[in-house]
Amino acid sequence: MDGTRYVQADNYRPVSRETTVVRPEVAGSLPPGLNGTFARIGPNPLGPPDARRHAFEGAPMVHAIRIQDGRTQWYRNRWLRTDRVCAHLGELPTPGPRHGLSDDAGDNLLQHGGRVLALGDGGVLPVRIDADLTTSARVDFDGTLPAGFSAHPQTDPLTGEMFAVAYCHEPPYVLYVVVGADGRVRKTLPIAVKSAPMMHAFSLTERHAIFYDLPVAYDPAAAAGGSRVPYRWRTDHESRIGVLPREATDPEVLWMDVDPCYVFHPLNAYERGDRIIIHLVRHPRVFDREPLRPGESAPTLWRWTVDPRAGTVVERQLAEQAQEFPRIDDRYKGSYNRYGFAVAMSPCGSGGYLAGPGLLRHDLALGRTETHDFGPGRHGGEAVFVPRGPDAPEADGWLLSLVHDAASDHSDLVVVDTADFTGAPVARVRLPVRVPHGLHATWIAG
Repeated sequence: MDGTRYVQADNYRPVSRETTVVRPEVAGSLPPGLNGTFARIGPNPLGPPDARRHAFEGAPMVHAIRIQDGRTQWYRNRWLRTDRVCAHLGELPTPGPRHGLSDDAGDNLLQHGGRVLALGDGGVLPVRIDADLTTSARVDFDGTLPAGFSAHPQTDPLTGEMFAVAYCHEPPYVLYVVVGADGRVRKTLPIAVKSAPMMHAFSLTERHAIFYDLPVAYDPAAAAGGSRVPYRWRTDHESRIGVLPREATDPEVLWMDVDPCYVFHPLNAYERGDRIIIHLVRHPRVFDREPLRPGESAPTLWRWTVDPRAGTVVERQLAEQAQEFPRIDDRYKGSYNRYGFAVAMSPCGSGGYLAGPGLLRHDLALGRTETHDFGPGRHGGEAVFVPRGPDAPEADGWLLSLVHDAASDHSDLVVVDTADFTGAPVARVRLPVRVPHGLHATWIAG
């Protein structure tokens, strides 16, 4: 087994206990403008590893590092208190309603309406976590959410409203949801679909919502076999995207065909004249030959140019590098952006589907890509961008990523200054523990 394959596979094993580290060591200098908490979530199954378990299945765990005034305050990790975790730990269940196949809200973290929420797929309700990572309650937005929610809502940086598309295996529709800045749902609209697709994410522009109805859909046979993530590649399901006005009251979506593929994560979408420009990471195929992990084809960066008047989509590949977890400067969500970031993934088959050996920075205007290399034997996950200040130019600031080092079997929080993207990190928060590769990360300011 080659070194890359060993490193990647080894850091997917879960950790077995919750830990708190006070003032972890820092190599280099943390920027004084970084005041907040970096947090990352992902599956951390209870019990021994099981090759039959889906990659996205398992008790969610949050890892977080608190930074203040150029110093670290703490690192801690805590399981999200799902029903299975509470039973395992002998604790009382988390309060709040339930919805969906499981309560594993372990895909994403987001701050909205003064609350930090853990989010999941398949109709899972959000779970509120407190500043010390204590699980507080399941959230239905004060009783205004009629069903489940989404792993990847989009927040409008101008209005503070949150938009989402929630899917579940039971109804013949997905639910378009708008949550006000006050944390209460102000709009829901059912959008008819067939075969219950896994609509993991969607895109938002200034005037439209973009739906990805692609050939990964609910598989009753997998559900009957006990899978908690029973979604597979379905050749009988269409491959199309839909465009809906953001404030539509009629669920009439303009659907347009695209080549068969799957999109976990769009980079951004915006409008230019009468066209919609979408940048996204496209997987040619997932959950087919490898039904338990999304590593069977190389995901790459594409541009889709949508002409709603003609009902057409022009698809163009922009980069050859395998990549995932695209991010932008969130101040530009839904509007024109020049720069995008992503994790440079290892080749398909090397065991790396949640982490890679470096970061990419795309200049979408010039068609140029640069690489930040983590170094030999080091693999990192999704990077969070933090602007240098509220008025900083686009993508001027810092990227933060959790990086595992094979030699020490420990992890660092790496801080990269975008002013020297290909150079050495300005700081590494050295953790005396290992953080397994996970899913999405967020920066909780202040």
